[in-house]
Amino acid sequence: MEPLISILIGAIGLLLGGGVGYFLRVKIFERDIESAHRQAQRIIAEAQKEAQTRRREAVMEAREELSEERRAFEREAKDTRQELIQLEKQLANREDLLDKRAQSFDEKERDLEKKSRQLDSRLRSVEESEQDLKATLEKQRQILENIAGITEIQARQLLLDNLDQEMQREQALVIAKYTEETKEIAKRKAREILVGVMQRIASEEVQENTVSTVPLPSDDLKGRIIGREGRNIRAFESTTGINLIIDDTPEAVVLSGFDPIRREAARITLERLVVDGRIHPGRIEEIHHKVLKEMDETIKEAGETAALDARVPNLAPDLIRLLGRLKYRTSYGQNVLAHSVEVAHVCAMLAEEVGADSTISRRAGLLHDIGKSIDWETEGSHVTIGVQQLRRCKEREDVIHAVEAHHNDVEAKSIEAVLVQIGDAISASRPGARRETLETYIKRLEQLEAIANSFKGVEKTFAISAGREVRIVVEPNQIDDVGAAKLARDVSKRIEEELQYPGQIKVTVLRETRATEYAR
Repeated sequence: MEPLISILIGAIGLLLGGGVGYFLRVKIFERDIESAHRQAQRIIAEAQKEAQTRRREAVMEAREELSEERRAFEREAKDTRQELIQLEKQLANREDLLDKRAQSFDEKERDLEKKSRQLDSRLRSVEESEQDLKATLEKQRQILENIAGITEIQARQLLLDNLDQEMQREQALVIAKYTEETKEIAKRKAREILVGVMQRIASEEVQENTVSTVPLPSDDLKGRIIGREGRNIRAFESTTGINLIIDDTPEAVVLSGFDPIRREAARITLERLVVDGRIHPGRIEEIHHKVLKEMDETIKEAGETAALDARVPNLAPDLIRLLGRLKYRTSYGQNVLAHSVEVAHVCAMLAEEVGADSTISRRAGLLHDIGKSIDWETEGSHVTIGVQQLRRCKEREDVIHAVEAHHNDVEAKSIEAVLVQIGDAISASRPGARRETLETYIKRLEQLEAIANSFKGVEKTFAISAGREVRIVVEPNQIDDVGAAKLARDVSKRIEEELQYPGQIKVTVLRETRATEYAR
């Protein structure tokens, strides 16, 4: 029993202890809750107090900002009112000024109307006076015509004819006098300069021609060149652009075409075909293509060599190629590229003699015939074409002017332009430089005689010295000595305007007066 009692007592003790512990824990928990509640109320009170404080501060700041903005707005409004007041004053002043000007304009308009009426009255008076004057002059003119026996027009024409004859005579006398004096002085000086320059240049005679005839080893090759049913000759002409003429000329064929470069390429192509022996359309195209490539290089090298020989640096690549093409261009048998180089040297020497710019003269002399490299491809004279090419390559304007003036297409305005004219004439007219065909020679002589015969009072005309001189025989009863000098000058001017020729042509007028009497 004791153990059971002990157990019951222990259990009761445990229950009592647990109940006391639970009661104590409840009390402690309630106390903690009450403490936390009081702390939460304190925090809420503090937060409310702080919120009220911040609300009051925000309200104060907002009121201050609003007050500041109100003051700024009031200042701005005040300034705006001041500006408006100022503008109103200015507008009022301008309105007053405009009113004054309007009044002034009205007064001026009234004055102008008054003056206009006065002017109309004066004009009517002047017109009436003019009509009276015309009537008076007409009466006087009729009286003078009746007295003189001729009309006013006839009298005026008679006076003009007499004055014209007198002026022509005096003009011819003055021109003849000063022309002779100037010629003598210029001849001496020019002779010294030109002889010195020509002695220094001392170049060989140029007798190159574009070869149009290709020799053949035998006449048997003509048939091979023609080919079956003419296919080879058609292929050759189509590829080269040059006509191939095969006639009865023994062991030779003729190439015909306006383009000298194509003609030269065709000549080389045909010579290589003859040497190769294989003549058919495919081989013709192959060899011609190779020849064109070689000629491109040859043209470029020829242009560079000419520029180097003439001592003309910094030429544009296009001008170098155009210059090289002149290697295959001739004029009256004279190679144009060699002629251009020679003109460059002559112009430079003349420039040094007379104190001109030798650089410009040398450059213009080399480029003066640049248009001849493509004149068969483009419309226009070689001068016009050359000037266009030089401008396209941005050449100097003084050089372009000298080129443009070397055949008097425009008036020469610089010494260098005149020197290019002289250099061109020297190179073209020196002995052996150029040759003419018989047809061209005869045609030039006929033109010279026709120009001289077109003048009144000319009896006969003779072109002598290979066309370098024209002798004109005149009627002595129609042209006096003074008129002979004037005729020579007029004929030379017409020749300069209408003909193209190298060098110069001398015009001589012959007037013979014979008096015959018989002693009986």
